Amino acid sequence: MMSEPKGQYVTEFSEPGSEVVPWAEVEAVLRDAEMFWLSTVRRDGRPHVVPLPAMWLDGRLHFCTGAHEQKARNLEANPRCALTTGTNSYRSGLDVIVEGTAARIGDEATLTRLARMWADKLDWPFEVVDGQFSDPGNNDHRAPVYAVTPAKVLAFGKAPYRQIRYTF
Repeated sequence: MMSEPKGQYVTEFSEPGSEVVPWAEVEAVLRDAEMFWLSTVRRDGRPHVVPLPAMWLDGRLHFCTGAHEQKARNLEANPRCALTTGTNSYRSGLDVIVEGTAARIGDEATLTRLARMWADKLDWPFEVVDGQFSDPGNNDHRAPVYAVTPAKVLAFGKAPYRQIRYTF
């Protein structure tokens, strides 16, 4: 479990009189969001962005993908990535970006907790098989699970507009 990060109000990108968004609010966005956009970099330097569900657990964002998919190949070459969530509204909401490093996890207890979260939150069942997710009844389809440990989190509040940088 990570310690609470230090929030730095970014005056340059914030309206006068706006305040720091408490970490608890940022963490609630990460915990409650169903969809994120994962940004990785291909081996040739081109960006790659895809929507996917992710789960906030123990201070890290977790997602899964097939080992053959572009995002998995990108992370194999460069594990640094960003996950973004929030709202498409201009005048309301809180957008959150998590920058960090992704690492495959295989811990059965953590994977079991995550599989339960996917089922409870998204009605998407997974079984844990050999340190990966598997579709029930189809052990041929395996999905490695990645955990992104935040290095920096940016929160963009709207109305009032403000930016807060959280470091760990």
